[in-house]
Amino acid sequence: MTFTLDQFRLDDKVAVVTGAGGRGNSIGRAYALGLAGAGASVVVADLNEDGARAVAEEIVAAGGKAIGVRVDVADEASTLAMAAAAIAAFGGVDILVNNAALMVDVSYDNCETVSLDAWNKAFAVNLNGALLCARAVIPSMRERGGGRIINQTSGGAFPATGLYGITKLALVGLTTTLAKQFGKAGITCNAIAPGNVTSDAGKMLVPDDSPFIKFLEMTCAMRPRGTPDELVGTALLLCSPAGQWITGQTIHVDGGWVLRP
Repeated sequence: MTFTLDQFRLDDKVAVVTGAGGRGNSIGRAYALGLAGAGASVVVADLNEDGARAVAEEIVAAGGKAIGVRVDVADEASTLAMAAAAIAAFGGVDILVNNAALMVDVSYDNCETVSLDAWNKAFAVNLNGALLCARAVIPSMRERGGGRIINQTSGGAFPATGLYGITKLALVGLTTTLAKQFGKAGITCNAIAPGNVTSDAGKMLVPDDSPFIKFLEMTCAMRPRGTPDELVGTALLLCSPAGQWITGQTIHVDGGWVLRP
């Protein structure tokens, strides 16, 4: 088959993006707008229902198709309701972007002092949430002949040096497992590992004057910070027919911070 740019189009596809209700400069919003721009109908899902609806309205105002729904990714019933809303609105689910996560609110205590409640809460959202969302939409993907799952991990997992990184490294394990178990059904699963991104949450956690930025300036092959929009191209590749033979991979989009053979 001859390659054409049409293979990056997502017309007639339905995408669910969790954690996409950020009204400002957020990664989830960038994913939702990018997928809609490629032709997908988008379910903007977030714990903040008003934020989800605002992003959906932004997509519709630009000529796209979208709905906003509330979801608590750590609650199985809520993830099933999200999938049901996608099916009711658009007929099924082809793409899932597991973007929802705790980052700023994760405990940064060390393993000796972190509370078990904080540990369990981080895993409930960052790992269990991705599993529950995948389980909610896989039946529809299977019925439609395949699908695409993207898990949002982090450059901070390579190596993991705290609770947040541990949850994101565990998510890589879930990624390879889903890829292996559902590949024969035409469902791919990959992970995107962003570097330091100038999202609102990213700048809250790592402000411009942080010593960590100076460290990144010395270690990154390119510039130390990227924008949410600079992650969208990788997501479109992994979601589109152009990326149908890619699965079980973690792709670092970080300006050359994490360099892996």
